[in-house]
Amino acid sequence: MRSRTRIKICGMTDLEEVRHAVAAGVDALGFIFAKASPRYIEPERARVIISSLPPFVDAVGVFLNDEADRVAEIVQYCNVTVIQLHGSESPDYCRRFRTRVIKAFQVHDKLTAGDLFAYEDVVSGFLLDTYDKKQAGGTGTTFDWSLIHKLQPGKPLILAGGLGPANVAQAITAVRPFAVDINSAIETEPGRKDPVLISRLVEAVAATF
Repeated sequence: MRSRTRIKICGMTDLEEVRHAVAAGVDALGFIFAKASPRYIEPERARVIISSLPPFVDAVGVFLNDEADRVAEIVQYCNVTVIQLHGSESPDYCRRFRTRVIKAFQVHDKLTAGDLFAYEDVVSGFLLDTYDKKQAGGTGTTFDWSLIHKLQPGKPLILAGGLGPANVAQAITAVRPFAVDINSAIETEPGRKDPVLISRLVEAVAATF
């Protein structure tokens, strides 16, 4: 029997929405510390929300080409359990952290298996997202999942990019990822998640195993 696909919801900013997600069965919550993002959350607010999480629910801190010292400071202050890097951070940069690291890549024709392989010794997983030259993540659009095969990720794969209740089952069937990363498809506005859509998402994922 295939193991269940894990669920991460990214761009959380509201305590009650986090509580609903946890109660629904979400495995990880993402908190975006990149200041340019419309889903940016102040570390002080994130710390309060993260302190409410029960055991075995991960708090994922999302960063974009940030100073390593700032990342380490926020990780310690907020009790972040996983670091997600969404920029052009190098393998040496990833190696600086003791906390588990997920490295995100935007998928396009020129991305190769070698690009991912360079990080395999320093990360816990790869997140594959839709390519957009103007923004890193949160595009609300899917990408060609058939491109994943050539990348041959050697670590757990987190699939992102335009996923929501309507298409997550199709994505899981096609890709068989370790986890799915959901953002804009369950929002009422950037950073605010619809509890009804959260529940529908969890139900859709559960129906695949």
